[in-house]
Amino acid sequence: MLFHQPITDLIRQRTSCRTYDPEPISAEHRDALAAEIDALPAGPFGSKHRFVLAAATEQDRSALKGLGTYGFIRGATGFFVGAMGPGEGNLEDFGYQMEMLVLHATDLGLGTCWLGGSFTKSRFAQTIGTGPDESVPAVIAAGYPAQSPGFLDRRMRQAARGDHRRPWNRLFWNGQFGTPLTVEAADAYASVVENVRRGPSASNKQPWRLVRDGDRWHLYIQRTPGYRDGIVQRLGGIADMQRIDLGIALCHWELSVGERNLEGHWQWND
Repeated sequence: MLFHQPITDLIRQRTSCRTYDPEPISAEHRDALAAEIDALPAGPFGSKHRFVLAAATEQDRSALKGLGTYGFIRGATGFFVGAMGPGEGNLEDFGYQMEMLVLHATDLGLGTCWLGGSFTKSRFAQTIGTGPDESVPAVIAAGYPAQSPGFLDRRMRQAARGDHRRPWNRLFWNGQFGTPLTVEAADAYASVVENVRRGPSASNKQPWRLVRDGDRWHLYIQRTPGYRDGIVQRLGGIADMQRIDLGIALCHWELSVGERNLEGHWQWND
């Protein structure tokens, strides 16, 4: 996976963009992103899902208007759509692969916004041609950011607290839960850990937790109580976004350690 800018720079540049310039994504950028889609590695759990970058249509924009806050997306000229198959860790792998595409889009100067929910019966599913065992747990709005974000863009970012993330002492631990990890104790991994902290997450809940155990780093999910218990989530088939968030954290970790030539591999331990 080739990036032209440092991963840390891309992670810090990326924000949730909701207001776009009407200029279509250029053929050069579409071709570059199509090549990255073809080159996507399998996720840490071994899944390799299908993705496409589709030009936005009026039907796509109309479909978003009925999906709550997604109706505030203005002028997106493209969408990354992913078809996820079954399997253990499929949602984590989906988040891992889709976030790689987000960072590649950021590298090209495009804005993006994660849209998670239930798109399996939507026009987006028709766009990618989902099979009987596939679903569409999230899509990514994409396009060139508007020169001046609109009022609704600013208000939505404030409502989601997109500029406010939990500090290290609420997310990362040293040796055991309850002993906060300091920047000094993270040592060579300090910027890697910070890149995990800066990852996007549904409603900015930041469900990932890290525990350093010598040369090992244990990654956990901290469920937000009641986050998936609503009637809309149960009946609407809303995807488990916090598992996708964990995949985003896996992506940020792996790309960051790779850039710093820190060796390692993933293990799934109960």
